[in-house]
Amino acid sequence: MQITLGILFLILVFILTRYGITWRIKRAGSRIINDLERLGAQSTDSAVELPYMKKQLIKIGMRDFKPTAMQSLLEAGIVGMTGSGKYYLKMKPLNF
Repeated sequence: MQITLGILFLILVFILTRYGITWRIKRAGSRIINDLERLGAQSTDSAVELPYMKKQLIKIGMRDFKPTAMQSLLEAGIVGMTGSGKYYLKMKPLNF
């Protein structure tokens, strides 16, 4: 009985961490969209560099989900990237 409860507890913890990570990625994505709107990056001409998208040599602190969220936004066609590494908002999603 203890082994079964232990296994069920581990499965529950795994599922909850998956939901937590998904929630944090969505929240990071909405913050990226809000930053691009606030900075007025609506086209390639007004594209901006985002300081949190630069590569860091030493990662200190908690895990940053913004690069993962940005990759998802780029693949979905919501955010665009210029050749010089600047970002702009292609369209505002309805579910954010």
